[in-house]
Amino acid sequence: MAPTPKNLVTRLSKRGPNPVLHGDLALAGLPGSVYTPAEGFSLPAVVFGHGWMTSAARYRETMIHLASWGIVAAVPDTQRSPVASHLALAADLRSAADIVAGVRLGPGMISVAADRVAFAGHGMGGGAAVIAAADHGAPAVAAVFPAPTAPPAEVFAARQGGPALVLAPARDLDSMNCNARAIAEAWGGQAILRSVDKASASGLLEGRALLGAFGLGKSERGTQRVTRALLTGYLLYHLTGDTQYAPFATPDVEIPHTTLVPEAADEDQTSHLLG
Repeated sequence: MAPTPKNLVTRLSKRGPNPVLHGDLALAGLPGSVYTPAEGFSLPAVVFGHGWMTSAARYRETMIHLASWGIVAAVPDTQRSPVASHLALAADLRSAADIVAGVRLGPGMISVAADRVAFAGHGMGGGAAVIAAADHGAPAVAAVFPAPTAPPAEVFAARQGGPALVLAPARDLDSMNCNARAIAEAWGGQAILRSVDKASASGLLEGRALLGAFGLGKSERGTQRVTRALLTGYLLYHLTGDTQYAPFATPDVEIPHTTLVPEAADEDQTSHLLG
């Protein structure tokens, strides 16, 4: 019997079976970190963009989580200033993709398949991931609680025909700091828009933030567990083809602790029919 979405979320919210190695992207000329399973050839990978004024270190456990499930995870540690360039961060994500796919990692026992590299990110990094993936032919894109970028990520979303998972924070879904709905509606291919119950835009961040006592940048363990499960399952399905994880890539499947968000056009039509 195939596992239920509830069972899959429970399983994937915990670390996977692989020991994890940590490396420094700076050795290849790009500040940042890379996390890998202890061994494996032609592995899937994801390059991950960090949020505004946030370091790669605040996603350490999320990257380790992905690597423990067999996915190489690289996160550049650039564009951390208040006036960060979203285009430059997108370029750094593409550079990280080239690095992990172009060199042997670890002690030479780890390699990545160039056609199995996804783009993902959180907040500002979610928008940068959308920009980076445009015209790249990425097998999957995941924007986690994306924030507006300049130029708008929606413009780049419209140019993409591959699949996308767009996660929105339930508490901030329609705030000025979240453009998850706009990205999903503009996406040229299949986009799944889910809100994570009780999540705020900064909930994925790990550790203590300078303004955490005031509720800004506060870490949310529940948000992290659910988001890691969603991201892991989605990437495993699209990057490895493992069909047991298909629920994470199917638009109409109900996933525990999340809510499917209808497109605005669907909501307008529903209102018209009910009126």
